[in-house]
Amino acid sequence: MRRLTERRLLVATHNAGKLDELRALFAPHGIDVVGAAELGLAEPEETEMTFLGNARIKARAAMQATGLPALADDSGISVDGLDGAPGVHTADWAETQTGRDFMQAMTRTWRELEARAVPEPRTAKFHATFVLVWPDGHEEVFEGVVAGRLVWPVRGELGHGYDPMFVPDGQDRTFAEMSAEEKNRISHRADAFRKLQAIFE
Repeated sequence: MRRLTERRLLVATHNAGKLDELRALFAPHGIDVVGAAELGLAEPEETEMTFLGNARIKARAAMQATGLPALADDSGISVDGLDGAPGVHTADWAETQTGRDFMQAMTRTWRELEARAVPEPRTAKFHATFVLVWPDGHEEVFEGVVAGRLVWPVRGELGHGYDPMFVPDGQDRTFAEMSAEEKNRISHRADAFRKLQAIFE
């Protein structure tokens, strides 16, 4: 596995919540993280049907546009009672004419579970796939997952995305009821990041 010796890393995301999480995770390693939106980069079209494929598209586009090592994260939630949906389409379920509305996405998810009469616990998994690409084309892949169950009505004001309806296994609070520090210890992104930390060793 290649070590990351550069001190500046481009994170290929326009999601402020995701960028904040990654910035906090990289801070102890002395890595200056800059987001794609801060550099005015366009968001490439995500045309793959896997988290890995879409993360690779974003990482490569950001690296080619800037010449910086680029890290992309494609993540989402797969609901067992919905045959793995929304999966790679997690953000799509939140799209509206005025931006993303995850309350809309969570409501749709629960309604579809109700329509199928899926029994409790309504289990789900958050997935995160990191792809780190260097300017010479070398890449490393790190995948993380956290299992849990969905609750309704939603709970908590913190976090982002599906956090208010997701209770990770072994916990009694949703991600949105946890502090950033608590969530960052057990999240799917933290799981992927623990594997990624090998690049600092």
